[in-house]
Amino acid sequence: MWVIPPKASAEFVADMEDVLEVYRRPYDPRLPVVCLDESFVQLVGEVREPLPMGPGQPERYDSEYVRNGVGSLFMAFEPLAGWREARVTEGRTRKDFAGIVRDLVDGRYRDADKVVVVMDQLNTHSAASLYEAFPPEEARRIAERLEIHHTPKHGSWLDMAEIELSALARDLPERVGQRDDLVRHVAAWTERRNQTQVKANWQFTTADARIKLRKLYPTFDG
Repeated sequence: MWVIPPKASAEFVADMEDVLEVYRRPYDPRLPVVCLDESFVQLVGEVREPLPMGPGQPERYDSEYVRNGVGSLFMAFEPLAGWREARVTEGRTRKDFAGIVRDLVDGRYRDADKVVVVMDQLNTHSAASLYEAFPPEEARRIAERLEIHHTPKHGSWLDMAEIELSALARDLPERVGQRDDLVRHVAAWTERRNQTQVKANWQFTTADARIKLRKLYPTFDG
């Protein structure tokens, strides 16, 4: 569980309940709920070719390896539709984030009234990033298509995109050496996952939080 400073309890609770209420909304293609998150993958190259799998033996890797930097990952996940997009980017800057958001509102969700976005409070995860990436008119156009809800600090577990990033991490080979290899693995995983429309059935509610996480809530005398 989390350690929440007492002075932050009310803020944590408010943000948590806000996100939990968003997750209670029924599916509405005009107001799709999309969870956003980002991560990275360490690119590790081989000094020697791995030994292939055999009867009763998994693929075996040499203990020596070469670091080839990292691959940045963005994940957009619409849990009620069973759709996700995992994208490998050059970095995790404000401009990278803004590009992902613009592609969502102008691509899959171009006919939606607003895109309801759930994401953590990383400093790049805000409308300000749009203004760093695009002219003001374009930034405002995109921002007006968004309804943003932030998970609380220390509460990024509330972002369902983390579930998808974990599933992707488990699917990747033990070592991925080059960015192009990562792009291919991520694209193949995304296609398989979308074809089967794997959804997330979120069960934890505000009522549950008020019971199971009651120590996080402010107390009142009298």
